[in-house]
Amino acid sequence: MSLSRLSVELIPRSPEHLLEDVAQVKALLPAADTLNIPDLRRFALRSYQATDLVRPLFAQAIPHIRAIDIAPDAPLPGAEQEGLSEVLIIHGDPPPDLSYRTYPNSTETIIRRYRKEAPHLKVYAAFDPYRRAPWQELEDVARKKEAGAQGFFTQPVFDLKLFDLCQEWLEGETVFWGLSPVIGPRSRSYWETTNRVIFPNNFIPTLEENIRFAQAVLRTLSQTEGRAYLMPLRVKLENYLPPLLEALN
Repeated sequence: MSLSRLSVELIPRSPEHLLEDVAQVKALLPAADTLNIPDLRRFALRSYQATDLVRPLFAQAIPHIRAIDIAPDAPLPGAEQEGLSEVLIIHGDPPPDLSYRTYPNSTETIIRRYRKEAPHLKVYAAFDPYRRAPWQELEDVARKKEAGAQGFFTQPVFDLKLFDLCQEWLEGETVFWGLSPVIGPRSRSYWETTNRVIFPNNFIPTLEENIRFAQAVLRTLSQTEGRAYLMPLRVKLENYLPPLLEALN
């Protein structure tokens, strides 16, 4: 067996930078069939605009849509966009620039709007096993499903035991499992401080160990035709992506 889908998350810093990364992913990881693109307010290029740029090389591109950015009377980003078939709805963190206006939308509110106003789009939501108690997150999963979410993208996982547990919690759901390298103490501190990640005692923040962990998860997912996405932060794509092919062959 093999993965049913493999996505790579690329940051849209600029059109030129994004297209360079897309070309590298295409060359280095031919097993990847999807891109997912976050929406970061510090960059001018919006996630849904970026999907149009990458579609010549990746027909399946999933933009992240921040719920708090959408005005109640504004059109939904990407709803009328030709070629777009999937979106990932996240709540979104408040921007550092307080002059930028946000709105008190829940993720569920925006999911419902997409399902009603753009029923041709498949809607994903987020799953995060770290930021709060598991029962709270699973209640949130139930609310998102009730609102119309058709699948989930997880926060990156770093622990095989937690990965196994989360698979049980999300059994029967369409899930893209996140994998991201954590290299060095500063990177580890970021995940611990910002995302409340608890790393296993035997976690080693080196590229080699992160590749080994990702290979183990990908092999497990390949056995059930699962889905994964890679978030190659602060690593060179040529160092991180090619070794992962070994787990997919």
